[in-house]
Amino acid sequence: MSTDEIRAIELLHRVSYGRVATSMRAMPFVAPARHVVVDGRVLLRMHEGLGYHRACNGGVVAYGADNFGTGAEHVWSVQLCGTARVVEPTGEERAAFGPEPELVDGEPFVAVYLRIEPRFATVHALDYASEAPETLPTARSVRRHLHHVA
Repeated sequence: MSTDEIRAIELLHRVSYGRVATSMRAMPFVAPARHVVVDGRVLLRMHEGLGYHRACNGGVVAYGADNFGTGAEHVWSVQLCGTARVVEPTGEERAAFGPEPELVDGEPFVAVYLRIEPRFATVHALDYASEAPETLPTARSVRRHLHHVA
């Protein structure tokens, strides 16, 4: 694993949900998923009833997660790209996900699991710094920096 992939995996440990993206019938889509990291691979839990796992199985997917909206001082975003496969997790892996939702869009939740073998990872860090200009002590300007690591 590259340094960037190791950093991406480390950051994924800090959040529980992300979004998986691929195409279905030549149309792109993004679906929410719960994830855990096991041995450098990302294991997803999704609702079988939506059928998204069928489009992902055997194909190349992108999986993204971030800490946006958490109020964290350091904001980051991770994207992994790799091949996804439907798998049957071990009991220990299932337990790592925690409780399942009861319903998805009004239907009983039925879990299906996908394992992503990452091929590459991208990490973005957004730094926000506030400065008060000397000429306007009460005004604030915000500098925004986007750091790309791939």
